[in-house]
Amino acid sequence: MTRKQKKLLIRIIVSAALFVGGLFLPHDCETFSALWFIRLGVFLAAYFTAGWDVLWKAVRNIAHGQIFDENFLMAIASVGAMIIGEYSEGAAVMIFYQVGELFQGLAVGKSRKSIADMMDINPESANVERNGEVIEVEPDEVEIGEIIVVKPGEKVPLDGIVISGASGLDTAALTGESALRDVTAGDEVYSGSVNTNGLLKIKVTKPYSDSTVTKILELVENSSEQKAKTESFITRFARIYTPIVVISAVLLAVIPPLFLGNWSDWIYRALTFLVVSCPCALVISVPLSYFGGIGAAAKRGIMIKGANYLEALSKAKIFVFDKTGTLTKGSFSVTKIVPDKSFGISETDLLNLCAAAEMISNHPIAKSIVKAANTEDIPETESAEEIAGFGVRAIIDGKTVLAGNARFMEKEGIIKNSLDENPSGTVVYCAYDGKYAGSISVSDTPKDNAKQALDELTKICSATKIMLTGDRKETAFVIGKQLGIDKVKAELLPDGKVKAVEECFAKKPKDSALVFVGDGMNDAPSLARADVGIAMGALGSDAAIEAADVVLMNDSIESIPTLLKISQKTRRIVMQNIIFALAVKAGVLILSAVGFANMWAAVFADVGVSVIAILNAMRTLNISSK
Repeated sequence: MTRKQKKLLIRIIVSAALFVGGLFLPHDCETFSALWFIRLGVFLAAYFTAGWDVLWKAVRNIAHGQIFDENFLMAIASVGAMIIGEYSEGAAVMIFYQVGELFQGLAVGKSRKSIADMMDINPESANVERNGEVIEVEPDEVEIGEIIVVKPGEKVPLDGIVISGASGLDTAALTGESALRDVTAGDEVYSGSVNTNGLLKIKVTKPYSDSTVTKILELVENSSEQKAKTESFITRFARIYTPIVVISAVLLAVIPPLFLGNWSDWIYRALTFLVVSCPCALVISVPLSYFGGIGAAAKRGIMIKGANYLEALSKAKIFVFDKTGTLTKGSFSVTKIVPDKSFGISETDLLNLCAAAEMISNHPIAKSIVKAANTEDIPETESAEEIAGFGVRAIIDGKTVLAGNARFMEKEGIIKNSLDENPSGTVVYCAYDGKYAGSISVSDTPKDNAKQALDELTKICSATKIMLTGDRKETAFVIGKQLGIDKVKAELLPDGKVKAVEECFAKKPKDSALVFVGDGMNDAPSLARADVGIAMGALGSDAAIEAADVVLMNDSIESIPTLLKISQKTRRIVMQNIIFALAVKAGVLILSAVGFANMWAAVFADVGVSVIAILNAMRTLNISSK
């Protein structure tokens, strides 16, 4: 509980004590008698102790042109009750309103603390080696290339590469995974991880402003800025609804008594009408529900950039997947080397030649070829360039070397002399000085539990699953069949993926959402085009965090069904609160207008409904993935 909340609690207790004391004083004492003044003084003291800030906010907002809000409604209703002699009810309205405000503050605080505790990854300092000694500095004072020392139990303050030491890193705050990640010299580590045992020396590769921990914290902090359509609608609804009910209350207080008399009775009904009409339950509970849903996802290593994306996911019907690194492990290995007989090159020389060209590429296929070659035997490359969607062109010993797909060979006018197709893998063709030299086949496998996760998507929302890849048709269809993909589109260039996504948009059901799942770098245009872009394997990837709407820090495709369940449960809770609040308020509004509901019923319809809606909204913090 914050200091401000503690002060409010004390005020509520004091005002409640005064209120209870006033109830024990005689009601039927003569007006303007000493006892009457005592009773009035006690209730006024209770009233102002509880609600002086509400009255002040109402006056201040009116001065700034912001008239129709909950402070205005509470002030008018409670002051009006006092004027017509309903002192106890006027004080009660203010006390219970403040109880609701306190409860709201505690609920929001619990939501924020839950996320803050989970995201307690911000390092306070860094131990950096300078001039032969280790000194403690702020993380943002460390420069790229400097060496930091991380002791057991400390957080890794910046992204970098381990240069000495070995340890197990706790990455639960980043990925939601409880298993330790073993690291040793040469491994990449990310800020926010906790070093559990060994001493690590790390060479910094990114400034603190671009580190993983900074990116994640920015995601969490900015997630509330993107409102869901339902949330935005409730805000707009409250702006229109509140003036209407105020005008209705004025008409209720004035028109009936002109014909029926009994002004005090109709004014009381109008004041009750105002208390009931306060839209607090909706204005508070709807954003709180989405905030809780975002928090529930964050606990599992799923970063959602805004409530609008969480809401859109609840309507997802089409899921479009990239293949490599998304549905498959992306850990390729060389399975076959086929030198061209007429070229006269050995398997080893072909592998080394191809590896020399592929060394500049970060593509998993290129890395697998470089890994398979003997580093000492790889020839030196004079220059090289990567051509997106085709392959790599390099200059070695003054000659042009090409390594890429069949389209690349055709584009460069290279004629293949031997049949070397391999339907179960990806084929990289190689040419030297304008002549075809041979091919290398590499294979990838689906991720563990990928099929189970995709089957779960079908159960949850009858999802249509589409796979897009730049890989060969034969390879793509084998993977698609293994995973139960509904439709496969292969041999696509990056712009071809975007066109395929556009075609899917044209066919999607009305009021549904299309989700694209990719690795966050090569698929950035498709991620941006989809209703919701989900980046896989985004730990440490700036491109993924920038391009995607949802970031899966744990690189687990099993997180997608979990994410869908969270979005659907959050949406259900939001709709429950909206229906419940509107139904109760509509009923009590009618009863108050016809004189069957008093101020106590109004307090329940306002504060009681708000408390119930807040309790329901808080359920989103503990949504189960089961």
